[in-house]
Amino acid sequence: MQRILVAGTTGTGKTTVARTVAERLDLPRTELDALFHGPGWTPRPEFLDEVRALAASERWVTEWQYPAARPLLAARAELIVWLDLPVRVTMRRLVRRTVRRRLRREELWNGNLEAPLWTVLTDDDHVVRWAWSTRHLLAELVPAAQREHPHLEVVRLRTQRAVDAWLATL
Repeated sequence: MQRILVAGTTGTGKTTVARTVAERLDLPRTELDALFHGPGWTPRPEFLDEVRALAASERWVTEWQYPAARPLLAARAELIVWLDLPVRVTMRRLVRRTVRRRLRREELWNGNLEAPLWTVLTDDDHVVRWAWSTRHLLAELVPAAQREHPHLEVVRLRTQRAVDAWLATL
């Protein structure tokens, strides 16, 4: 496999799994969030051009996210690794990660920081609220991509133990 997507809701560990796959298979990895988010959380205008260039290349690992990018990547990918972990696991990871990033003021992409923690109560687009509201989206998107692209292999992993076991096979 030379072109691999890692799918999952926010908090499932897409970036970590993509990094591990890239290291073990010696594939270049691109983090889509870094391409998408400009300063002040504004979408970068060159995002889709960069995704097209990535998709056209011969070898890569990246996350399968952003509605406009998904079809471009799925058309060229050979494999989707679907991290379909239990909601309680992903939400726990996401909340822990969000709190850690905010308290440490960790820079994410292009100078951006996590929003203040209290905004989870007021901002419908806060990462935790967004993750909750979109948690079932991939149950439709992954099978649809596989129907549209019969060449696309899907590995669905439902537990962290299954993720670890699959990674151990690489």
